[in-house]
Amino acid sequence: MTHIYNDPDTFKSDVLAGFAAAHPRYVERVPDASGFIRAGGPLAGKVSLVIGGGSGHYPSYNGVVGPGFADGAVLGDIFASPSAEQVYRIARAAHGGAGVVLAFGNYAGDRLNFGMAADRLRAEGVDVRVVWVTDDVASAPPGAEADRRGIAGTFTVYKMAGAAAEEGRDLDEVERLMRRANAATYSFGVAFDGCTLPGASDALFHVQDGQVDFGLGIHGEPGISTTDWIPAARLADQLVDRVLAERPGSADGRAAVLLNGLGATKYEELYVLWSEIEPRLRAAGLDLVDPEVGELVTSLDMAGCSLTVTWLDDELDPLWRAPADTPAYRRGQAVAGGRFTERAVSAGAEAEERQEAASPASRRDAVVAQSLLATLAATVEEHKDRLGEIDAVAGDGDHGIGMSRGSRAAVEAAETAVAAGGGVRSVLSTAGAAFGDRAGGTSGILWGLLLETVGESLGNQEPVTLDGLARAVRAGATRVQAFGHAELGDKTMLDALCPFADALDQGAASGLPLPKAWGAAAETCTRAAEATAPMVPKVGRARPLAERSVGTPDPGAVSLALIVTAIGERLDQTCQHDLEESS
Repeated sequence: MTHIYNDPDTFKSDVLAGFAAAHPRYVERVPDASGFIRAGGPLAGKVSLVIGGGSGHYPSYNGVVGPGFADGAVLGDIFASPSAEQVYRIARAAHGGAGVVLAFGNYAGDRLNFGMAADRLRAEGVDVRVVWVTDDVASAPPGAEADRRGIAGTFTVYKMAGAAAEEGRDLDEVERLMRRANAATYSFGVAFDGCTLPGASDALFHVQDGQVDFGLGIHGEPGISTTDWIPAARLADQLVDRVLAERPGSADGRAAVLLNGLGATKYEELYVLWSEIEPRLRAAGLDLVDPEVGELVTSLDMAGCSLTVTWLDDELDPLWRAPADTPAYRRGQAVAGGRFTERAVSAGAEAEERQEAASPASRRDAVVAQSLLATLAATVEEHKDRLGEIDAVAGDGDHGIGMSRGSRAAVEAAETAVAAGGGVRSVLSTAGAAFGDRAGGTSGILWGLLLETVGESLGNQEPVTLDGLARAVRAGATRVQAFGHAELGDKTMLDALCPFADALDQGAASGLPLPKAWGAAAETCTRAAEATAPMVPKVGRARPLAERSVGTPDPGAVSLALIVTAIGERLDQTCQHDLEESS
């Protein structure tokens, strides 16, 4: 029974409002659309995985929006397909320029609505692939796999597709690997009682006391056969035997296994069942790769569970193991700015580790770094609206907002690191992780990488010098270029960052004082940012509207120029103050 609701007709929208309020780090709502995209918007140049179907299945679908998993989720009313219009709006908002995969369980309404949305997107020039999941062995016999429903196996298939997209695979590869995962996925379930819709006085169906239904669906459908209650050991036999009956001849034993609860079966019960299933799978020769036991594809308050096996190979195995960070499912290393960091340790733990080794000189310079980050944030806030207007010419207009979120988070993280006695590396690395995590999008991850790399290069021991700072900025520019796969002339932040690094190198080689060298480099950066106006964007969100962008400078280049100029002025003031105090 669903006990908490206002009006049954608004149940779904109330759920979405509460979910958005609970998880702003992960998701943002799309205006006039029934669903979410990743916080910070789509990642430019990355294939976007948009999943969906009827609501009532949490944490599928919105619960797995985030790095390593889905880029967007669209939800219909309880157990009902979302409309084609809703699918279109979410997919459009999630599109980062590299194409979209629309994925859902194999149900007629979903196939119709997602298909119509795909046709509309294609007419607008978006490359779309449509993949539906067919894992339920109870819903069609071998040889008719295309007719099978999608139940809990959707989770494993979506997970591997999301990992492939996160790795930067192109659209053809993401689609191919997703279809490969689907073909290797088999599920079978059991129900102990049906579920009740909000406001309804009774369940959609009932299982009689002392009996169980096998072959359930996840939309309130009863099973296809009924038997008397059996203990966990015999229930495990039934589930394992049905799923392994279709073991492919090519399977080498590696398998992603999911024992999924449907909403009202307690975790303790699932673990009792798993204690019987696990040895049976191993006895059958399975190598269980990171198995999952829990509620991952539910059916409101349905009492029941299902067993899913996805047979892994050299391609699918690493995709299943790959990290993910979503509201309802987390695996692996820390994330920053919507992409996975290259470190397996969290920013906070890393900062704590480094703070212990900071020298007095580095701690003094860390205070200066903190003040410069505050200058960065104040500059962004001052020009936020202008940056958004520039971005809106050929993008989505959120550059100023994203930079504002990221810079505020960076300042807060830096303050914490300084208060804990951190050196320059601790402060900048922690600030970079916070920037990327909060800002999201392309600018978030690039600024996060830039700040982190500069901090890594400067370290926690030596005092900051112009030579060291020039090397650090160069390292940051190199890393940003390698990560973003952009070249000079592509009309990106790089078109201002590389000239800035070049000019800083020249200032260091000429023996200029740090403030003068930085100020001269900032002037070069500003001219380079202005010079992006006549360029045609070749990567990023502006690329689909390339001609519209001509005549307007790149927003990332402009924000960089504004920031380094303001920092230069603050450096000059800081150094002048230090000279006055020393005299």
